[in-house]
Amino acid sequence: MLVLSRKEGQEILFPNLGITVEVLRVKGNNVRIGVDAPRSIRILRSELEEDGDKNRPVSGGNLSSVDEHDLRNRLNAATLSLHILQKQLDAGLFDDAEKSLAKSLEMLSGLESMQAKQTGSLSQPQIATLGELTPAEPRHALVVEDNANERELLAGYLELCGYEVETVEDGLAAINYLEDNHYPDVILLDMKMPRKNGKQTVTEIRSNPDYQDIKLFAVTGSDRKEIGLELGDRGVDGWFAKPLKPAEFVSRLHSEIATTN
Repeated sequence: MLVLSRKEGQEILFPNLGITVEVLRVKGNNVRIGVDAPRSIRILRSELEEDGDKNRPVSGGNLSSVDEHDLRNRLNAATLSLHILQKQLDAGLFDDAEKSLAKSLEMLSGLESMQAKQTGSLSQPQIATLGELTPAEPRHALVVEDNANERELLAGYLELCGYEVETVEDGLAAINYLEDNHYPDVILLDMKMPRKNGKQTVTEIRSNPDYQDIKLFAVTGSDRKEIGLELGDRGVDGWFAKPLKPAEFVSRLHSEIATTN
């Protein structure tokens, strides 16, 4: 683990990513962190832009499909960790924020080393300007993801946004969960998982009329056409490519869930 001690005004640099993390102010338990990133990193405001496929990561020329998928997953984890850090600082959870900062720096350090291997570029971690991301009433989400780190990061971010969250490690566990528990409002699915993958899980859920009101979203580094899933009632309600833009992602979830009421 990368553990660093920084004083007010000191910086932590990630030159290959073009990211600088600076300790702006330390006052009691309050630490203000600044993150400077390239102009190409979009900052989300309340007027979220609907820009579809142009938000998708660009493939690097020197990475295999396996390496690229791993890089997208790592980038997604780093993005989520930074957004959790911001939410914790906003909520005054400074002890938790300190742990999140250490985890974020560790992820960025590993990501920097991996990204240096390619000549192309993928979308980089971004700090969104978060608006009001809490639903009017608690909603229940089921996160289905075989990577334990990503699973817990996504669950943690959703909980900070007001969701009640359960997690399982793959599609088979998701089906077992639905058979034994109250149905969630939304299921967030990775696609490449052991035992039962995302497409198989979606097909089984869609074939059961008892589950017709559940919203299904793919959260994956895979391509939808490659996986072979439709958008709509027979497939998934939406497709989110990793790395996520968390504020936009949660805003979309709120909107989709609200349409079922």
